[in-house]
Amino acid sequence: VQLAESGGGLVQAGGSLRLSCAASGFTFDDYTIGWFRQAPGKEREGVSCITVSDGTIHYADSVKGRFTISSDNAKNTVYLQMNSLKPEDAAVYYCAAGPKFITPYFYWSGYGTQGSSWGQGTQVTVSS
Repeated sequence: VQLAESGGGLVQAGGSLRLSCAASGFTFDDYTIGWFRQAPGKEREGVSCITVSDGTIHYADSVKGRFTISSDNAKNTVYLQMNSLKPEDAAVYYCAAGPKFITPYFYWSGYGTQGSSWGQGTQVTVSS
């Protein structure tokens, strides 16, 4: 199982970025894919998760209405469209894959992430 994030960068507050999580080595439909982030000195937090097979989604309250998670099954890729970015969104963003019996809400909360496969992360920097 391999995951590779891309799309991070430096953006001004109010700007947008689209992160990609490309998956390989497993059957994409059998998984719940999550985006998590970790800022310096802070604990990792869930951002948004999606169960690929049925499209069930969960968002953190802090990103609801600004971020959109989606999947392209043909490309085995999950995207995180981030709009209206704020300085507090700055962090290293990681994607992770867990079994689909873990619903997006629970995966977002951290349940099952200990045994998950993780990508290397992509840095998002938001200037004020």
